[in-house]
Amino acid sequence: MTLELHQSDRPYLPRGVRVQRDTVRDRMVLQAPEKVIELDDIGVAILSRVDGRTSFGQIVTDLATTYGAPADQVETDVQHFLQALRSRLYVLVQS
Repeated sequence: MTLELHQSDRPYLPRGVRVQRDTVRDRMVLQAPEKVIELDDIGVAILSRVDGRTSFGQIVTDLATTYGAPADQVETDVQHFLQALRSRLYVLVQS
């Protein structure tokens, strides 16, 4: 199984995984069963668009437009970020 996301893939957070504010750390975190991952602003920006309806390509386009960044660089960064989460089953994909 390849972890690479294709333009039409729709990533989503599986049941039990969510993004929320950790009041103890005063940070946004990705919370999974028995695991908490602190997120930086970029991680929050990416995961706020991961809803199971929006395709990978749409996420990249939206981020590139919002932040005025080159789409190819955004695609590379988002691809690596989501692949890392996907390898740990914190992100799943609908084709």
